[in-house]
Amino acid sequence: MKARVITVCLASLFALALLFTAAAPGVPATPAPSPAPAAAPEPHPQIRAAIDALRRARAHLQEAKHDFGGHRDEAIRAVDHAAEQLEICLKY
Repeated sequence: MKARVITVCLASLFALALLFTAAAPGVPATPAPSPAPAAAPEPHPQIRAAIDALRRARAHLQEAKHDFGGHRDEAIRAVDHAAEQLEICLKY
């Protein structure tokens, strides 16, 4: 029992010693790492969002149970063409 009390007291003193040395005035703290440089903002977020929406629409068309009155294949081709055109726009 006496050994356990001594162990708890020593552990508490050790923890306090660490706490006080970390917060001691005049001791320089470890400098925080400088933040990473901010990435350049997306120049055309609406076009990127449109491409993403077209990809989701294409996936929906492909997974659909019906062919939308025979227009599904043509719609998929149109979506592919529109996405290609937007990708070209992003290059300029």
